Amino acid sequence: MRLAIFLIVLPVVTATAAAAEAQRRPLGIFFKWGAFEDQKPRKCFAITEPAGHEGAKSAPAFASVTSWPGRGAVPQLHFRLARKKRPGSAVILKIDGRSFQLLAGGANAWARNEGADAQIIAAMRTGVRMSLNTRAEQGGLIRDIYPLRGAATAIDAAIIACARPDR
Repeated sequence: MRLAIFLIVLPVVTATAAAAEAQRRPLGIFFKWGAFEDQKPRKCFAITEPAGHEGAKSAPAFASVTSWPGRGAVPQLHFRLARKKRPGSAVILKIDGRSFQLLAGGANAWARNEGADAQIIAAMRTGVRMSLNTRAEQGGLIRDIYPLRGAATAIDAAIIACARPDR
């Protein structure tokens, strides 16, 4: 009986995994940054995990720059924090000597607008190190540190991939 159920379920699981894998196409790995293309909905993105972290972690953190060709928007910055931030606590992004205040809700943070996205991404292209700083719900420090080596190439790979017509 168990073998029969396994033989029925196996093709469904295999087909589902194959379909999910077919929707995400790797564009390349550039030091600590990866670039990928998703088909549904179509988007291309550069993404990395923090190389260093201060404070307790409850979820995987990441930084990403995403291009959405169907929306006509500039590439958008997004951070996933390791924990939910404290309401009212500022989220500050530091790239080398420059600081940017981000909008945030829960465990997510974004640039304030398209102009801020463009400024931050430009700083990422020439920067060496980026850190995200805020306070967690319980008051502890959240500080994620990201190396920027490879970021410009990964961002370019994502933007170029989504500039091409749908495949």
